[in-house]
Amino acid sequence: MNVVAIDFETANERRDSACAVGLAWIEGGRVVRRESRLIRPPQMRFSPGNIRIHGILPADVRDAPTFPEAMAPFLPDLAGGLVLAHNAGFDMGVLAASLGAYGEPVPTLTGHCTLQIARRIFPDPAGCGLSKVAGRLGIRFEHHDAGEDAFACAEIALAAVRETGARDVPDLVRGLGLTPIRAINAPRRDLVRSTSAQALRVAGVTPPVAAADLRFSLRGSTGNRYVVVFEESAGGPYLRCSCPAGTHRRRCRHVDALVDGDITDLISNNPEDVERLRLRIGDATVGPVRIKGAAAA
Repeated sequence: MNVVAIDFETANERRDSACAVGLAWIEGGRVVRRESRLIRPPQMRFSPGNIRIHGILPADVRDAPTFPEAMAPFLPDLAGGLVLAHNAGFDMGVLAASLGAYGEPVPTLTGHCTLQIARRIFPDPAGCGLSKVAGRLGIRFEHHDAGEDAFACAEIALAAVRETGARDVPDLVRGLGLTPIRAINAPRRDLVRSTSAQALRVAGVTPPVAAADLRFSLRGSTGNRYVVVFEESAGGPYLRCSCPAGTHRRRCRHVDALVDGDITDLISNNPEDVERLRLRIGDATVGPVRIKGAAAA
């Protein structure tokens, strides 16, 4: 049986917003393999609180694989295996919700929580959060990096095996009588819209895009509302922003956010149009203001 520790980081409060995954494989009483991947969430909305925790920015995942693409090499090892996570209810929920967002099935696996294991084997009034338990056990890692967190989770399980004299991790969880935590397919959320750039490219379809329809309102850093408009002109496609930098024909962070697909500060109710915009400009080089290297007017 494969024994794999897993950790997800999310872009916002939704379980289907995974932006990073880390995994650590246990074999023969030690961690034998570690992997981590960045993930492009189906909606590019990053909450400031989540960014403060893990440090992942929308620009970091602009060209990252989707959840099914990122997880494809690892799902066979999870299927039928024993999967560990610290606060496993969260990570099993992210796995199920993120696969469900793409209509993908969740592999049958047995999930167990190293938080529960730590409370049984390493209780402490200070608590059993990942960093606290790791600190008490002398496990060195960088907290809130998905790959590092998965490694710490695996090492906590191995420490519990040694402490109890269990043969291995499966023997440990049997001896503790822990109830498995399942990852179960939730009803599919329509997050991967038929208008998304990826879906349209796969289908070989280019949707009609009227420039006048591509208009976005974004919240500035001081709370001001700015408007970015996509225009067609003789010099080529153009993104015009009403912020001070934009009015002086300089590239601004609001244009950068839309080009990256980042909808964190989008306040107009048209996130699907951000994907239409990205499809319209494709992989073109975006100059200071114009697209395809056209000089600013």
